[in-house]
Amino acid sequence: MNLSGKVAIVTGGASGIGRAAALLLASRGASVLVADIHSQESADVAREIGRDGGLAEACAVDVSVNDEVERMIGAATEAFGGLDILVNCAAIQIVATLDETTEEMWDTIHRVNLKGVFLCSKHAVPAMLKRGGGAIVNVGSVLGIVADPTLAAYCAAKGGVLSLSRVAALTYGPKNIRVNCICPGDVETPLVQAYFDSAPDPDALRKDVFEKYALRRIASPQEIAKVIAFLASDESSFLTGSSIVVDGGLTVKCY
Repeated sequence: MNLSGKVAIVTGGASGIGRAAALLLASRGASVLVADIHSQESADVAREIGRDGGLAEACAVDVSVNDEVERMIGAATEAFGGLDILVNCAAIQIVATLDETTEEMWDTIHRVNLKGVFLCSKHAVPAMLKRGGGAIVNVGSVLGIVADPTLAAYCAAKGGVLSLSRVAALTYGPKNIRVNCICPGDVETPLVQAYFDSAPDPDALRKDVFEKYALRRIASPQEIAKVIAFLASDESSFLTGSSIVVDGGLTVKCY
């Protein structure tokens, strides 16, 4: 999975899966734009890549704002000469059942988790076409396939990411742009840790969650990043429009 000569943007690149993906893509030879709303943290990741001998720049971006996304795409092409890979990883989570979900909660989740994927993909495509094609990897969730009653808006948005990935794959496959969606289960990220911490007994909740997995654990960000790197590389050259479930056996169980 040699990515030498490739240019990648990773949104949500300051932490969690995004950070792991940015580090791994850079280690495989890609030039990486680490994009995140948290500017200091994204700059830290870019510096870490530089210290390890890679090439990276940081970009502060709110993926739900059209002008900022356009600026992000421009920053990648200006810094590295083009764009070959987009990893849509930026996401937020709000714990609420359907009746507890306010309109503001719903709009906030969908602006980042779904509209952000739309805007980044929309503006990445023209830049990729100039390079003769590319790869978009959308980070969805198993909660786009199955449900959690306490994450109504999040599940709806991730389901939208899955459908949007399929639409984009059909639309741009003839132009050599592949689009795939990975659907992780729980991952050791700040987002998931915040979910555990919201419980009266975080350790008990963590133990209960682990028991639901065939592997009796949740994923590390690096394990998910390896799947992203595969989908971004030419090793997956005949794979598009797919949803890759990376969940440690969570969704294979019926009872």
